[in-house]
Amino acid sequence: MAEGKKGLEGAVAAQTKVSSIDGQRGVLSYVGYDILDLAKHSSFEEVVYLLHNYELPGRAELDELQSTLVKERVPHEFLVRLAQAIAPEMHPMSVLRTIVSAAQAHDPDGREYSDEANLRKSYRLIAQVPELVATDHRIRTGQDIPAPRDDLNLAGNFLWTLLGKEPDRSMVADLDVILVLYADHTLNASTFAGRVAAATLADIHAAVTAAVATLQGPLHGGAIEEAKAMLDQIGSPDRAEQWVKDRLAKKQKIMGFGHRVYKTWDPRATVLRGIAERVTEKAGQGQLFEIAERVQETVIAEKGLYPNVDFYTGSIYAAMGIPSDLFTCMFAVSRVAGWTAHIREQYADNRLIRPSSEYIGPGPRQWVPVERRTA
Repeated sequence: MAEGKKGLEGAVAAQTKVSSIDGQRGVLSYVGYDILDLAKHSSFEEVVYLLHNYELPGRAELDELQSTLVKERVPHEFLVRLAQAIAPEMHPMSVLRTIVSAAQAHDPDGREYSDEANLRKSYRLIAQVPELVATDHRIRTGQDIPAPRDDLNLAGNFLWTLLGKEPDRSMVADLDVILVLYADHTLNASTFAGRVAAATLADIHAAVTAAVATLQGPLHGGAIEEAKAMLDQIGSPDRAEQWVKDRLAKKQKIMGFGHRVYKTWDPRATVLRGIAERVTEKAGQGQLFEIAERVQETVIAEKGLYPNVDFYTGSIYAAMGIPSDLFTCMFAVSRVAGWTAHIREQYADNRLIRPSSEYIGPGPRQWVPVERRTA
C-alpha cells in the first residue's frame, strides 16, 4: 500500500479465484468468464454454481443446484415471526441484517463449520435472502405472503412473492440478468467486511451480516436509491442538463457516476442501460430513461465520468414495481452469492486481516490531575 493512501486504495488484501476487474479496459470477469458473456448466456443459478465451484455446471449439477435452491427457499417460521415483529419499526436493510444474523439459530447445519456445511449454508442463504426481502415487504404493506413456487427460478419466485401475481416472463428474464451482473465485484466494501469477519473465524452468518451492514451505506449499495431519487427530483428531460451543471458548479456529487476502479464504462452499466430503456418504455415510464440519458450526456461532457452500476438500476426496479426502499436489499439478493463464495475462500486459506494504521494524534504527553487541567 502506498504510504498515506486512504481507503486502502492500491492495497492487495486477499488472493481470490472468484472474480477480477480490469479497470482500464472496463472488464469484469467471474472465474475467468467475461461478465458480458455470462449476462447474455448464463442464468443466475449457473453463476451461483460458478462462484462457489470455480466451474460452470453441467446439466446434472445445475439440476441439483436448482432443486436445492427451491427446497431451501422457505425460511424457518422463527424468521417470519421476527420479521413480523420488527418490519414495521425498521428500514428493510436493517430488517435483513437482523434476520440474516438470526438465521444462524435454526440453520440445519447448526455449529458445523466444515467446508461442506458452509457450502450448504451458503446455498441456504442464497435461496432465502430473496424470500425474506419479499416477505418483509408483504408484512410492512399488510399483504398476505404467497407460498413459494417450485416451478419458478429464483428471480421469478422473488417477483411472485413480492408482487403477489404471476410474474411477466420478460421481467423475470431481465431480473435474472441483473442478478448475474450484481453477483460479485471483487473486494468491494461489503465483500471485504465479510472476509474480515470470516478471518476471525466468525461463523458464516456473522460474516454475511457484516457484509449486509456494510452494503447499507449510501456510498455502496444505498447509492441505487439515491440515484433514482435524483432522477425523480430532476423531473423532466429538459431540466436535466442545467440541474447537473448547477450541482457541479456547487461541487456536489452526481449519484451513479464514477468508480474507484473503472476508468471507463462499468461493463455492467452498458447492459443495464439497454434493460432500462426497454422496461421503462414497457411500463409507460419512458421519460425516466430520457432524464437519465440527459444526465449521462451532461456528466460525461462536463466531467468525463461514466455511469456506474447504480445509475440505471433504480429506474429498472421502479418500472418492475419494486419499491425504492428495497433497492439496496435487491443488491443483497444477488451479492449474497459472491459474499458467501469469498467467505468460504477466506476460511479455506485463512489469516487474520489486521492492517496497520498511521497515528496522527498528539505526541507524548504528561498526565495531570483533574484539578490542574485547563478547559
